[in-house]
Amino acid sequence: MNSLVLPHRAARLVLRPHAEADASWLLQVYSRPEVARYLLDDPWTAEIARKKTSERIAKTDLDGDAGALALVIEHDQTPVGDVILWFTDRERRSAEIGWVLDPDHGGKGLATEAVRAVLDLAFDHYRVHRVAAQMDGRNMASAKLARRAGMRHEAHLRQDWWSKNEWTDTVIFGVLAGDRT
Repeated sequence: MNSLVLPHRAARLVLRPHAEADASWLLQVYSRPEVARYLLDDPWTAEIARKKTSERIAKTDLDGDAGALALVIEHDQTPVGDVILWFTDRERRSAEIGWVLDPDHGGKGLATEAVRAVLDLAFDHYRVHRVAAQMDGRNMASAKLARRAGMRHEAHLRQDWWSKNEWTDTVIFGVLAGDRT
């Protein structure tokens, strides 16, 4: 399969690989308690931002060694969030997607556009069979985004995850290659 050419352009966005310089804006976003609330990590420190940025830098091709594609979402040459696609079962072409958008850039449809673009890459370029998104059941904004991006609500797991000293629900959305025809 041909390598993906990056950056990838969507209507209003550029999706590009991470770079070391992204650690500072990632820290600004991921250190915010309202962003970290529904994530597995606590708010980031500068050290964690450097480590997580380095991890993302290596994720440049779903079919590459890392089995993951981590992209910065840029709007008007400004980073506004990131989206990651990774294989959960490479042999059967099953993947998961996750995203974070800077709340200062919310309400403009940018995250929906980015997720749709990455789903298009998953199905059209990488020939993935299925993409799932799992999230904290309280994260209504992400659930709405998943629906807007064309994903179907498939499951609601009650108190299945111990996170930040409490039991939380997980909701799962999914989309199949065949759903998009």
